[in-house]
Amino acid sequence: MEVLLHPTYFPNVAHFVAMLNAHRIVFEVCDNYQKQTYRNRTSIYGANGKLDLNIPVIYSQKNRQKTSNIVIYNEEQWQVQHLKSLESAYRTSPFYEFYIDDLMPLFERPYSNLMNFNFDCLAAIFDCLQLPFDYSKTSSFELKPICEDARGLAVSRKEIVQHFSKYAQVFDNKHGFIQNLSILDLLFNEGPNTELYLQAQHLNL
Repeated sequence: MEVLLHPTYFPNVAHFVAMLNAHRIVFEVCDNYQKQTYRNRTSIYGANGKLDLNIPVIYSQKNRQKTSNIVIYNEEQWQVQHLKSLESAYRTSPFYEFYIDDLMPLFERPYSNLMNFNFDCLAAIFDCLQLPFDYSKTSSFELKPICEDARGLAVSRKEIVQHFSKYAQVFDNKHGFIQNLSILDLLFNEGPNTELYLQAQHLNL
């Protein structure tokens, strides 16, 4: 199965279920940017429940812009803020210390292009999972592609409900199990078991 996805910011579990159960991964790089999507957002499990981490971008609704051209607004020091949020949320998780050094360059190196940053996030996660990151990119935008179209997984406003198996989360004694968070939540809590967990899940599209 060939699956078509948007490259998003530390994609949620659904994105990785789609990727690990596909024979071939294709990333949409010819689309127009849309606000309120996971293109520049990821969700983690904080002490008060679900917490969205947003990358500030320079975007005007007056003129359509390709996602591949979207520039990050770095005046807000968002990398510092996101790293602090991750540390606060996951420093007591079983595998935070095991993986954070491998992810740290993403929060220390300056980035200007959103899509380039998202691809580096994806590559870093695949490296943590010790899996090859093999993929291709679209050369044009197709409204109805012939492959499995999973681009809808990037929509946060009307998110597709998933029914994934529970795993232990840091604050689940306070707020219960929260579905389909960033892959970081699964990685920090399940560590080397992440790949097996993803392969065992079934995806709603």
